[in-house]
Amino acid sequence: MEPEDGVPLWRLQKLPAELGLQLLHKIIDGICGRTHPLYQDYHSVWDSTEWMHVLEDITNFFKAVVGKNLSDEEISQQLDQLNSSHQEAIMKCLKSRKDEIKQALLEEIVDISSSQLQDFDWQLKLALSSDKIATLQMPLLNLHLDVKENGEVKPYSVEMSKEELQNLINSLEAANKVVLQLK
Repeated sequence: MEPEDGVPLWRLQKLPAELGLQLLHKIIDGICGRTHPLYQDYHSVWDSTEWMHVLEDITNFFKAVVGKNLSDEEISQQLDQLNSSHQEAIMKCLKSRKDEIKQALLEEIVDISSSQLQDFDWQLKLALSSDKIATLQMPLLNLHLDVKENGEVKPYSVEMSKEELQNLINSLEAANKVVLQLK
């Protein structure tokens, strides 16, 4: 089977059907932070380059399917180029371990930022002039943030123009919308 855009798992066809379920569960173990499958167990099936692609393709497939919360029908459509034993193995793994994969994805998201805003203070200033312009009259916002990172509170200070402040507000509003959708 040749690679196709819609079928990232085409390399799985080389694996004997009786080993499919075992490999898929080991890959899910890897996604969940446990032991990944070892190349030495599959070196007779794939060379090292193919092995890396197999791991990456299957890992990305499981993460995408669970992350997008695809239905069984949508998943089956993506797998229709694989033989039936591999399709069944993938569906069986997904049904039995979907919650574990979802939890691992959520932990990845949480790990992206372990920092928490502890406190903030702001101050509005009006810059009347600068060394280049005699009359400037530009409003500036000084924002002071106390951020807790790994148990330690670190102070950060930022000075922003009106446009930069508006960009920050827009970004925070967009982030808030995403958080509300996740609830």
